[in-house]
Amino acid sequence: MALRITCLLLCSAILAGCSGGWFGGSEEDAPLPGERVAIMTFGRSLEPDARIADLKVRLPEPRVNKTWSQAGGEPGHAMHHLSLVDKPREAWRADVGRGSGSSRWILAQPLVVEDRVYAMDSEARITAFGAKDGNRIWQVDLDLDEESGDYFGGGIAYDAGRIYVTTGFGTVFALNAETGETIWSQPLTAPLRAAPTVSGGRVFAVTVGNQAFALAADDGRRLWNHSGIEEAANLLGAASVAVSGSAVVVPYTSGEIFSLLVENGRVLWSDALSAVNRVDPIAELAHIRGLPVIDRGAVMAISHSGRMVAVDLRRGARAWDIELGGVQMPWVAGEFVYLVTNEGHVVCLTRRDGRIRWVQTLPHFKDPEDQADPIQWFGPVLAGDRLILAGSNAVAVSISPYTGEILDEQDLPGAAAVSPVVAGGTLYVLTKNATLLALR
Repeated sequence: MALRITCLLLCSAILAGCSGGWFGGSEEDAPLPGERVAIMTFGRSLEPDARIADLKVRLPEPRVNKTWSQAGGEPGHAMHHLSLVDKPREAWRADVGRGSGSSRWILAQPLVVEDRVYAMDSEARITAFGAKDGNRIWQVDLDLDEESGDYFGGGIAYDAGRIYVTTGFGTVFALNAETGETIWSQPLTAPLRAAPTVSGGRVFAVTVGNQAFALAADDGRRLWNHSGIEEAANLLGAASVAVSGSAVVVPYTSGEIFSLLVENGRVLWSDALSAVNRVDPIAELAHIRGLPVIDRGAVMAISHSGRMVAVDLRRGARAWDIELGGVQMPWVAGEFVYLVTNEGHVVCLTRRDGRIRWVQTLPHFKDPEDQADPIQWFGPVLAGDRLILAGSNAVAVSISPYTGEILDEQDLPGAAAVSPVVAGGTLYVLTKNATLLALR
């Protein structure tokens, strides 16, 4: 089995000025006052680009999304600006099953579809809740071997009345979304850590051995598969593929990224987000852990080892690349891209050329004095004129997307396990202790 590297809990400095209740704040027209101090990422200065210091950040108006149907929200993972009230309050919380532990981890984002919320715990247990009150509707256990700690991972996606599930024991399931009853199952060649992506009657799944499979959504039969370079070591978890039109973009733990033809898996183009000036074995891992995003003909992807690119979806030519490393999905909205780096720096980039508009630094360690217990940040999600990130320090942070100012912070009922999701004007946070929190 691939070496598990759990030191993803990457870093930053000290949280500054926070006030108010749950995620209050508004747009600021001018940059934050005071001097911008350069920070370091892999030995390189990371600071706003002076050439765009006067560029005003403008975003599309928030939109109400009724569903969050799969990892990243939808097949292309470009959700733009979502609607959320200024100060969401806790509506309910629910127990989704077994949380993360020494041998199992929660890796799946919850789904929100048709007044239901679906969540997956660390033991392949799927639960459906009522979105209004959090009451449990049904629960199914798909774990084939409860004695083994090796079968963690996978995720869930919804399409046309079915929940599609990838599992750590290498089997893909289709469940009836109303009842949880199994419709079909299909064993693959290796464990799956990433959630499936469903689009156009196909289910796309990637194994830990860097094999991508396309299955027929109706009965699970194999349509085609593609192989990347198998890695002996990789990070905990994996990224789901992105789909747009006739192209499926597949990220691998090797740092390879392929655009394949949806119909038959033929390679359209490929790229490699390889290490840049790495100095230690963990930093050299080129694993693409954050979901790639397809937005208006461009693919944006980031690797752990320090390479972020924007690539033309049709031709595969790079529009730009920048030395930034991360394991979370970039968030695209209008003409800007937001991301959190391995070091816990939240960065605003211009979508056209990848220039840095602003940088904000989040806490680095739970114990900054002793530099112990590194913090991992999940997100960001852009909703209601704020960027929301949830941390492994059991704190959620709200940041202005216009200036990078920290607007607010709020305690969570546990360490965050995955990136927050927003649907139907409600913010959902899933924690490592298997608590699902709904705020609206």
